Amino acid sequence: MSHSHSLTVSLYQQAQKAIDQPFSLTPTLIAVVFLLVTSSAYQSYSKRQRLAPGVPIVGLDKNGSVKAARKRFIPDARGLLREGYEMKQQAKGGLFYVPSPLGERLMLHPKYIEELKSAPIDKVDFVATFQEMFEGKYTTMGSRSTLHPRVIKARVNQHLGDLMPAIEEEILDAFADVWPECDEWTEVVVADTFTQLVGRVSSRMFGGTKLSRHKEWVNTTITFAVDGFVAARKIKRYPHFLKPIAARFIPEIANIKNHYKLAHDLLIPLMKERKRTGETPMDLLQLMVENAEGDETDEQFIADVQLKVSFAAIHTSAAAPTQLIYDLCAMPEITDPLREELKDALEKCDGHLTKQAFNLMPKMDSFLKESQRFNPLLLITMERMVHVDYQMSDGFVIPAHTSIGVATQAISMDPNIYPDPDKFDAFRFSKLREVDPERAGKMQYASSNPQSMSFGFGRNACPGRFFASNEIKAIMAHVLTHYDFKFPDGQGRPASIGVETQFLPNHDGRVLMKKRTQGL
Repeated sequence: MSHSHSLTVSLYQQAQKAIDQPFSLTPTLIAVVFLLVTSSAYQSYSKRQRLAPGVPIVGLDKNGSVKAARKRFIPDARGLLREGYEMKQQAKGGLFYVPSPLGERLMLHPKYIEELKSAPIDKVDFVATFQEMFEGKYTTMGSRSTLHPRVIKARVNQHLGDLMPAIEEEILDAFADVWPECDEWTEVVVADTFTQLVGRVSSRMFGGTKLSRHKEWVNTTITFAVDGFVAARKIKRYPHFLKPIAARFIPEIANIKNHYKLAHDLLIPLMKERKRTGETPMDLLQLMVENAEGDETDEQFIADVQLKVSFAAIHTSAAAPTQLIYDLCAMPEITDPLREELKDALEKCDGHLTKQAFNLMPKMDSFLKESQRFNPLLLITMERMVHVDYQMSDGFVIPAHTSIGVATQAISMDPNIYPDPDKFDAFRFSKLREVDPERAGKMQYASSNPQSMSFGFGRNACPGRFFASNEIKAIMAHVLTHYDFKFPDGQGRPASIGVETQFLPNHDGRVLMKKRTQGL
């Protein structure tokens, strides 16, 4: 086994270290402050947020101040959102504001999502929220291109079965390359190792083995996201009028430019080679080339989109198996039923993870969904920026310049929706599917509906969730087949880490793993 990956230190630790590094204003920046402060004060005043009358704000102190709640939002948005959701029954229409460093976010009742899912994007803007979260003006995170969602919905999702043989092959090779030998009980930092593994597997779908076996590309797709996260956190420290200047002194923003250069240097020649040879492999890069329209046909544009897709795909898909292995170690009684189900499915499908095999694993699917219910990657979904006063059908008006969303994780802990919600029941959803087969589709991991919005809802729901579901299940199938696992003595389940609306797996968690000799 070759320990080929270069990110041996926790990605989270690297990011936190970079964020915590002191970064002070230079004399040049200080001089600019005096030139811009008057203009900035006026702009800030003119764009001051208006709150909808009668809607309560969660987390106020005894003096009615939001300052403490805004600070609390960074590490404990989850707690604030649950408090707000639980008090919303007495609130106007089930609405409440949650304070955040960038202002008060309006949390909507799920009854509004049907209206909002198809609202005009010039008035209720999905991308603007993402760009705000990751300071897209400076980090480039957040794209208004429809190329990749169109292609994923129309082509990738229709050919998931055709993609799986290559994905299975890549999983085998990636485990041999990035995972420790584990002939004896071996401590594994699973979060970072899964990230490397998913980087390999996702790149196979992105552009075949030319990408998945290209170590610099795989590391770039991973560190691109880390640099984007760190840069966004750093630049948020500065007032709006200073951000364009501060951005020039943030090294992670320079790193992002280098990531794009590598993407251009690697992907543009690959596209040209395919055009010359007539090769048309089944991967995302080729499908985007074939379906691009107008300005989208520019090869540099397609290379940029491919890199941005990696930002959305790799860390999100790596978070799930990290949480799942923590859950399995914390609740070992789950493991044997999953292995029995997996063995039966593989025996009926000639040892391969076909569409039929996935359909024969409702317990696995349920386990993924229950783990997501407790530890979703995002605490708020259906996030939008409302640019104008927007009236709902019941007469309620959302004020202009309001950030809105739905408290998804709080909804998932509602006892009126999920009985005994604080109990982790791995097979909760597979049992519900047995009781009510007509609603089985809504109980699946990749489903998107008003009671389950971890992947979003409506036209902006994650288009890659079906591929991600198969990818995560295939990785977990390999782990269940080939390894035993447990926590080191004295370690419990590592708690997830809240960073504003994100709820990240703990990157310091260790798991002891050992190869199984008998397989399933």
